[in-house]
Amino acid sequence: MSGAPDRGATAGLAAPAPKSKPYRWLKPLALAAGLTPLAVITTRFFLGALGANPIVLALNQMGLWTLILLLACLTCTPLKILFDWNWPPRIRRVLGLLTFFYGFVHFGIYVGLDQGLAWDEIWKDLVKRKFMTVGFLALVLMAPLAITSTNKMIKRMGFRRWKRLHRLTYVAAAAAIVHFVWRVKADLREPLIYAGVLLALLLVRVGAFLRERAAPGSS
Repeated sequence: MSGAPDRGATAGLAAPAPKSKPYRWLKPLALAAGLTPLAVITTRFFLGALGANPIVLALNQMGLWTLILLLACLTCTPLKILFDWNWPPRIRRVLGLLTFFYGFVHFGIYVGLDQGLAWDEIWKDLVKRKFMTVGFLALVLMAPLAITSTNKMIKRMGFRRWKRLHRLTYVAAAAAIVHFVWRVKADLREPLIYAGVLLALLLVRVGAFLRERAAPGSS
């Protein structure tokens, strides 16, 4: 799951280059850092340190980290564009898979712990509560992105089709932010900060696309 990568970064995805030693630690470090919030939340849950309503707090924290990781994933290519850093695209796939994992756990907490597998009530929530509908949509959109994140799938689909599919990452991020806005209802400061980050990332990508189209010799 990655969003539409720039050509320089995608060359490595279409035909992976040999791993360079200076970057070998990046993916394990990103994975360890990404799993740390889950470990902390899980530990606090079982220690009874999540307050009077631990299920709701765990649910909210997992949802927030899903959004944070999704935006972190979308930041990789803009960092490459703005600063010509080669390392962010190398961890984009890890961040994308972590995003889907956190989103799945977030939904799993709601289904298993909050609703106790009461499927009738879960269905009613998904249909009648609009913040639930759009949140579930975000998770559904992330599923094919996670499934097609491997080099094998890129080769099977063809890079152009894969690239178009992974533009859904921005749609998933927008849906996740709308889910956040409709969930909190009153104090919109935090979700609007994330919305501003998403807009800034999108503007960087649009600017790079327009510069590429305007460059001499571009088709």
